[in-house]
Amino acid sequence: MSDMLRRSAEEIFAEELVALAKGDDRVRPANWKMSPQAVVTYLLGGKAADGTPVQPKYVGNRRLIETAVATLATDRALLLLGVPGTAKSWVSEHLAAAISGSSKRLIQCTAGTDENQIRYGWNYAQLLAKGPSKDALVPTPLMRAMEEGTIVRLEELTRMGSDVQDTLITVLSEKTLPIPELDTAVDAQRGFNVIATANNRDKGVNELSSALKRRFNVVLLPLPTSLDEEAGIVVKRVRDIGTSLALPPIAPADKEIARIVTLFRELRDGQTLNGKMKLKTVTGSLSTAEAISVGVSAWAEAGHFGNGAIDANALAANIVGAVVKDPVQDTVALQEYLENVVRTREGWSDLYVAIRDVL
Repeated sequence: MSDMLRRSAEEIFAEELVALAKGDDRVRPANWKMSPQAVVTYLLGGKAADGTPVQPKYVGNRRLIETAVATLATDRALLLLGVPGTAKSWVSEHLAAAISGSSKRLIQCTAGTDENQIRYGWNYAQLLAKGPSKDALVPTPLMRAMEEGTIVRLEELTRMGSDVQDTLITVLSEKTLPIPELDTAVDAQRGFNVIATANNRDKGVNELSSALKRRFNVVLLPLPTSLDEEAGIVVKRVRDIGTSLALPPIAPADKEIARIVTLFRELRDGQTLNGKMKLKTVTGSLSTAEAISVGVSAWAEAGHFGNGAIDANALAANIVGAVVKDPVQDTVALQEYLENVVRTREGWSDLYVAIRDVL
């Protein structure tokens, strides 16, 4: 087992990537490690030509993934848009791993991100000693991706300022990065492209300019359509993460995870699954990713402090921590949900008692 807390996609699934590339005889775009069809197989699961099983990395609409991959085979950048927890970063990472062999060309966009972190920076010791020169230039992941013809990822694009966002316009439209200090430019090599992610729940934080929007093809990643689909995703990810963290073995927890997902979906949608009762919504997103976090935390609690099985007591504090972001509004919503839904639902009395004890 690796000492790294989290390995990259290309390291975890190296065997699958090698098998898919080796048996892939279809046309590959320049500098791609495999064909677009093989990339889709890597994301959605299947088998390599030699029979190597390929795990699904994304569970959802196949057409969305095909559109995303096809976009990256053109000169148009890709924007993965969706509410929190819809696997935008996860899909971005795996697309980069399959296409370029590395998902580590990454720029995390924040309010403090400036142009130097997008375009290029300077080694100021060299700059002061010799003036502007190629040796004094500090390339960013974007510049390196352009030079080598690979994918670069920009996480949470709308989190950085609009003026900084617009530094991408020339790169995305002209495929060149001017370096006026050296009277030169970096021209993108074939295979270069950008995958950006953005949270549409944060709309209005730093809106993309119309000029920048036109440079992206947008793929909207939706929340799982059904309880069974979402529960299946959470069960798989909890199992994968818990195993990678070497948490103590526990009994299968599919039923308890289904309860987490049911609770999250009902509070997220503002109604019970059967549509018969309206509920107060909470301020948090209660996304699939948060359900996964609750499951992993409950596993750790059950394994280290419990009886070796995820139960209501292991779930309670973790559920409250995920739901109650606003101490007033969310507490009221959860209390009403407990009294009106959980207390009367068959087989949920243990969860009602456990959550009441920590709320």
